[in-house]
Amino acid sequence: METRKSHRAQGRPRAFDIEEALEQALQMFWRKGYLGTSLTDLTEAMGINRPSLYATFGNKETLFRKVLDRYNERQTAYLREALQEPTARRVIERMMHGIVDLVTNPCNPSGCLFAQSMLSCADPDDPLYQELAERRVSGEVAIHHRFERALSEGDLPSDTDAAALARFVVTVNFGISVQAASGASRAELLQVVQMALRACSL
Repeated sequence: METRKSHRAQGRPRAFDIEEALEQALQMFWRKGYLGTSLTDLTEAMGINRPSLYATFGNKETLFRKVLDRYNERQTAYLREALQEPTARRVIERMMHGIVDLVTNPCNPSGCLFAQSMLSCADPDDPLYQELAERRVSGEVAIHHRFERALSEGDLPSDTDAAALARFVVTVNFGISVQAASGASRAELLQVVQMALRACSL
């Protein structure tokens, strides 16, 4: 009887902290990218076995989607906060300084998880590529709407193309992330921000 009890105890699923496991998965995907991260990388980083990973988070792609949600909620909250700034210039400044802060924080892996994922998932037929593209477009649309509001308030010149300006801001932010991943310093990236603001004539 005692032997059977011991056997059952050993067969129980390993208890783990789901939030901590998700955070470790985020860090691993951020460092190595979606394609570069193996299931072994994930299970070792998260401190769980494969059956526990599948039972709790689904497959690798499903886990990555959960990681993207977590990243959006925590690491890129500055984007949502920027949209609340009172002027279009302040919106752009907050966004660009926010990405510089994110990608140069020594506590974070280099670059931006989202931008790096977009670059690594190059197949338009891949459902993950499509989701990443939809997330990018959704963010760009939110910025576009904010600039439309700025136009209606007289905060932007009347001939401003709000959609093009939103696309420009998103493109600069993605470029900053790529530059950071390849070793650009914080000072260099802040120079990019200043040049971008001048280009906007704001």
